[in-house]
Amino acid sequence: MKVIIAAAGTGGHINPGIAIANKIKEKEPNSEIIFIGTNRGLENDLVPRAGYSLKTIQAYGFNRRISLDNFKKMYKTFRSIGEARKIIQEFQPDIVIGTGGYICVPVGMAAKKARIPIILHESNAFPGIAIKMLSKKADTILLGFEDARKRIPNAKKIAVTGTPTKVKYIEVSNSQRIQLIKQLGLQEDLPIALCFGGSQGAQSINESLVQIIKQQKNSNYQIIWAAGPAQYEQVKEKLIECQMEIEHLQRVKIVPYIYNMEEIMNIVDLVVCRSGAMTITEISNVGKPAIFIPFPFATENHQEYNAKVLEKVDAAKIILDKNLTADLLNDMIENMVKDREKLKRMGQNAKNISIENVEEKIYQEIETLAFPEFRK
Repeated sequence: MKVIIAAAGTGGHINPGIAIANKIKEKEPNSEIIFIGTNRGLENDLVPRAGYSLKTIQAYGFNRRISLDNFKKMYKTFRSIGEARKIIQEFQPDIVIGTGGYICVPVGMAAKKARIPIILHESNAFPGIAIKMLSKKADTILLGFEDARKRIPNAKKIAVTGTPTKVKYIEVSNSQRIQLIKQLGLQEDLPIALCFGGSQGAQSINESLVQIIKQQKNSNYQIIWAAGPAQYEQVKEKLIECQMEIEHLQRVKIVPYIYNMEEIMNIVDLVVCRSGAMTITEISNVGKPAIFIPFPFATENHQEYNAKVLEKVDAAKIILDKNLTADLLNDMIENMVKDREKLKRMGQNAKNISIENVEEKIYQEIETLAFPEFRK
């Protein structure tokens, strides 16, 4: 099988594309797979690191503001359809896959002109502009959440497959949990809230957590906090102002980044975070209750829609960023962790909407389109 995957910008678009590529390689080791992206996004690091070739085109995201810069970007993006068409003509793929984001528009349009089957994957509960623009052109649209279905009524075919993620539920024995908690310098008998704001951190969440720690409000729970590589030193300095050393805090472990997220998420009692599609999926996979603070500037406010997927099944609470304060966050954490049975029920509610065998489901849809003999 020869496959082109269009993925650019953020890890939320690129990592699902890589997971799909890996599944194709597992099933069809002789497959040839290339990615199309830009020369600006994380794809320039993540795609080669995963062992795949990256071709770049001059595509840009659309902005609804009227400005000369925006018109220039739109012009370059539509011109990049020709660049994508050239790559398609040279590579001759059996199928083109887009995993969301603006890069899908020129690549999808070029694939349509070349009569190459198109599959799009949308991980968010509120589909992005690119998915909506291509909804009539794509042969199949794969969704991370059922909630997105009603928002793309013009799609030819929809399959809810879930979103590929690295973080899954794993069995952790009590002795393993205790050992890990001790390694973090925490107590085994107090509830733990895992707090993070994405790979780079989230300033509003960080500011609230700093105040909680400064005022020592977390006497009834512990915090594992990934502040983000860029913001870790800022957090450290703010704590020093109160004669607090970041390495010697009681009931708190602060790090720039959590590399063993799967392991950590499986041992905590509660998660406090933004609500990107990957994060929502991971929390659902592991089966943890959550407090979501959606990123307020996400396109189409999609993070709030993502958070509502778990809120409506009583698996999560939502605090809007504009309402976030240290007191509100602390009160919500305290009220949730004091009822262990309710926490368990909320975690099970999250687990109930998790989709299993995601990569396998996606591969089956790809196989159906790429090989004519499998088509209905």
